[in-house]
Amino acid sequence: MSITRDPRILQGLSAMNFRKPSKIQERALPLLLNNPPKNLVGQSQSGTGKTAAFVLNALSRLDLSTEQAQKTPQALILAPTRELARQIVGVVQCMGQFLDGLNVSTAVPADTNSRHSKIESSVVVGTPGTVMDMIRKRVMVANKLKVLVLDEADNMLDQQGLGDQCIRVKALLPKDIQVVLFSATFPTHVHQYASKFAPQANELTLQHEELTVEGIKQLYLDCSDEEDKYKTLVQLYGLLTVASSIIFVKTRASAAEIEKRMVAEGHTVASLTGGIEGSQRDAVIDQFRAGQAKVLITTNVLARGIDVSTVSMVINYDIPELHQPGAPERQADFQTYLHRIGRTGRFGRVGVSISFVSNREEWNMLNQIQQYFNCTIQRVDTKDWDEVEDIIKKTIKNTRAQAQFGR
Repeated sequence: MSITRDPRILQGLSAMNFRKPSKIQERALPLLLNNPPKNLVGQSQSGTGKTAAFVLNALSRLDLSTEQAQKTPQALILAPTRELARQIVGVVQCMGQFLDGLNVSTAVPADTNSRHSKIESSVVVGTPGTVMDMIRKRVMVANKLKVLVLDEADNMLDQQGLGDQCIRVKALLPKDIQVVLFSATFPTHVHQYASKFAPQANELTLQHEELTVEGIKQLYLDCSDEEDKYKTLVQLYGLLTVASSIIFVKTRASAAEIEKRMVAEGHTVASLTGGIEGSQRDAVIDQFRAGQAKVLITTNVLARGIDVSTVSMVINYDIPELHQPGAPERQADFQTYLHRIGRTGRFGRVGVSISFVSNREEWNMLNQIQQYFNCTIQRVDTKDWDEVEDIIKKTIKNTRAQAQFGR
């Protein structure tokens, strides 16, 4: 099956080292590229090439035959964070590098006091609030849009999050636009919402037992208390820098505190949270991609979609949990756990995730995760650091053939 008839897009795919489509690409692309266009709700494990599938569809639907068309927005891709939006822009530029007249714009919150200029690009990638603002202020013309993509769609449609903004954006777009929703997870309540947002859609779904990511060795370490967690992290530092690592914490304050302590002790780490100004966030993620910083401490702002190929280890310093005031016990956040560990083991590579457990409640949450995904998270004995190093190094060095994952 030729996944696209456009030789220029095939040339772009070839330049990106795509050899054959991954499972999700094989299933999604014929449905996406069919005419007349149909909506799609697609679910697939993290790191399996969803971005390439929706970008290829968006590029295939562009008309770049006149200068006017090249300056008119025709594909709109929405993402929950500026980091993910910038990453998607990179994929569009790479895959579309042989399309004459292709321009891509990013619509993310501007730093304080800067103004957005008029958008004159056929592809726009951005966050929902900024895009809505641009359409309302007529900085962006929306009446010729053919494709609307929501990446990390479950997060985007969850009403507590960006759902209202997404609905308002959609209300400003042509009624016959093709709506494409992609995510690794779709909790039931969001799935019902997605079906309304993308009516009569083709659906590609997974059972939640199928969701945990193959190729990621899931481990946990027992720590006696919060201070012991920090000491354990410092002991792990040598291993964290074998490739690149992401440390996930619960709050911005603990990210700042851990960064401060580690830097004071001479370790090179960077931290990225939602509280940092936009351009500074861009600089941090660019440093991390370039390998200048090997260890990145972050909150859930980076749990989704970020693809840094060198990440071989993810640390759940704090196990992700749902905030349910008045609930009898703490509840693990399964979707966020899955998205976090999915930052490693991308495209069939091997990765390690380590969760820190420092009390009975955290142990219960870890158990909930094992039951939900029907998986085993292996205990590693922190009393024997040689064994810890051995297990992690073996896993990281086990460069299993890069499975059939679209690369």
